[in-house]
Amino acid sequence: MVTTFDKLFEPVRIGAWNLRTRTVMAPMTRCFADDKTGVVGPHVVEYYRKRAVDGIGLIITEGIVISPRAKGNPGVPGLYTKEQVESWKPVTEAVHKEGGTIIAQIWHVGRASHHELTGGLPPQSASAIRAEGFVPRFRKPYDTPEEMTQEDIREVVAQYAQAAKNAIEAGFDGVEIHGAHGYLIDQFNSDVSNRRSDAYGGDLAQRLTFMKEVLTAVIDSVGVDRTLIRFSALKIDNLDYMWEDPEKAIQTFVDAFRETGVTMIHPSTMDFGQVLADGQTMHQLVRKHWDGIMVGVGGLDTETAETALREGIIDLAAFGRPLIANPDYLSKVKKGEPPLPYNAKQQLATLV
Repeated sequence: MVTTFDKLFEPVRIGAWNLRTRTVMAPMTRCFADDKTGVVGPHVVEYYRKRAVDGIGLIITEGIVISPRAKGNPGVPGLYTKEQVESWKPVTEAVHKEGGTIIAQIWHVGRASHHELTGGLPPQSASAIRAEGFVPRFRKPYDTPEEMTQEDIREVVAQYAQAAKNAIEAGFDGVEIHGAHGYLIDQFNSDVSNRRSDAYGGDLAQRLTFMKEVLTAVIDSVGVDRTLIRFSALKIDNLDYMWEDPEKAIQTFVDAFRETGVTMIHPSTMDFGQVLADGQTMHQLVRKHWDGIMVGVGGLDTETAETALREGIIDLAAFGRPLIANPDYLSKVKKGEPPLPYNAKQQLATLV
């Protein structure tokens, strides 16, 4: 049993960031921006400031959309207008004042949306295949998306790059590209949602073309040492989805990452301890093929995180729900105090 957390609380240099600890605040959708403008207010400033005060090494924001058509939930923030960029400056200033590091997760939900959220236009996706289910917090069925033309693809790649530049202007220390969970980039990656016959379709290696183009554009805009990419098998509209051959799929992703030159990745799973193949978890399989920086996530507790860090499986450990319920989560860990349990209904309506 782990009783000390020396690795978890170890300062570390990752990319361009001098982090106080190896802990990460995982990105979590909160929907507390102004729904019409995508602007964030003082309550969001305080929300992130409190986690910085507590000593979190790296804060990854909630998903921030890169365009009006990227939106998939009411109340999500944006990074594509001047007003939005200005609204984030007090957030980054507050985090930096407390000695923290914060990066923006840049996001396009693709088909996981509804025309009433995307300015009356149909959602965009790799192919015109509707997702199953309902838009979270909106309770209307996902719309059938419009298949993106190559011109659309070029436009969206440019929007990712501009959002990354806007993040730096807003004072963020870098960006995480949300390429996971069945959102737009992952819709190109998946054979479930990508039936294209052009350069963006085909086998997995070929379907990763869009992801590679986004990664390259963002790296060119803000630098490889300020760029993180999140990927997964998990789909929000199909929680049971898994690659047919997990290790082969992971190796294909890793090969694609190497092509772009990215050095920091964030494999995402619901269960960090879930065995996928040959007795190994997702992060163990990724580590088998990847020697760069890796963020671990998936219902981690401090003991599991400390062990994974000591074994070199991951370089940073990300925590989600415990940090919503406990702004002082790390302080409680250090003191040996039990954290408050996460209560979904209570936390949905309150920024603490």
